[in-house]
Parts: sequence; C-alpha cells; structure tokens
Amino acid sequence: MEHGIIPTEVLLGAYAQGVFPMAEDGEILWFSPERRGIIPLDDRFHIPRGLKKALGKNAFEIRHDTAFREVMLGCAERESTWIDGAIIESYCALHELGHAHSVECWDADGLQGGLYGVALGKAFFGESMFSRKTDASKIALVALVQRLRERGFELLDTQWMTDHLRTFGGIEIGRAEYLRKLGEMMDTADQ
Repeated sequence: MEHGIIPTEVLLGAYAQGVFPMAEDGEILWFSPERRGIIPLDDRFHIPRGLKKALGKNAFEIRHDTAFREVMLGCAERESTWIDGAIIESYCALHELGHAHSVECWDADGLQGGLYGVALGKAFFGESMFSRKTDASKIALVALVQRLRERGFELLDTQWMTDHLRTFGGIEIGRAEYLRKLGEMMDTADQ
C-alpha cells in the first residue's frame, strides 16, 4: 500500500464481506465483530424525546458531502482515535468515487458536528461521528436515517453497539445473521 493508503477496491471488497479497518499505532487492523451493531431503518428507529425538542429548534443547517475531510478530521479530534492519516486519505479517495459520504451540521460559527460512512449496495456503514455543540452528531444521525430511507437503503451498520446508539433503537445481531443481511444488500444492489 503506497504511503499506507488502503486501495479503494480493497476497502470496498472488505465492506462487501463485513470487514472494516481501523488504525492503531500506524498499523491498519481489520475487524469483523462477532456481535454487530445495526440501527434498524424501519419503525424501530427511535428519536429520544429531548432530541425531538432540539430538532424542532432548527439550530443547524444540514448539509451532505460538502466537507467530507473536515468531518473526518472532526471525528479524529479526540484523545484516542483509530482515524489516522492513512485512514483519512483512504476514505477521502472513497468519497471522490462516490462511496463515502458525510452528513454535516452547520451554524453561523461553522461546522459543529457530523458523521461519515460508506455506502455500498443497499447498506450504509457508519464509521464515526463528532459534536462540537450539543446534539450536533445526534441530529446528523437523524438526518442520515431520513436520507437512507428516502434512497431505499435497508441496512445501517454501526459496527459495535453502544448505549448511545441503543437510545435510537440500535440492536446487536450475530455475525452469521449480519453476513446474511449484508449479502442480501449486495444482491439487491445488482438488480
């Protein structure tokens, strides 16, 4: 891999098989968790009550794919991160090909939060999110789900499940069930 960049075809092939990369100490590690986190895109998706109030205030302008690199950099702004320079450049290359996307929350002070991930077939693989102002990443997640529903996506992969994602209706499924669902999402993409 030239300069540690993951070739786009390798990344896409890995996602199609349920595998994703993370960087640790300058090395790219690959993961396929035994228990996989997903957020259902049907009526099981839940917007917490407090967030519904925040959404009603329209504090942020939602944009898509206008600041992909900046969203990645925002996601990497933390004490410990798996997003290094090679990951950033690899996903920016995927973005240029139309496979990686960002959802951004903007206000008069600039980019305040967002998320990014990879779209392949009828599946979206959420990678990371960040907030500089209260609720920005949560509002980006709601906007992502709305957009995925509008475009006929059927799987929102969160990789691992967290208590935070459970508040939105997130669930865990086993690897075998996940790979079966993923296969269906790849097959329907070909039709």
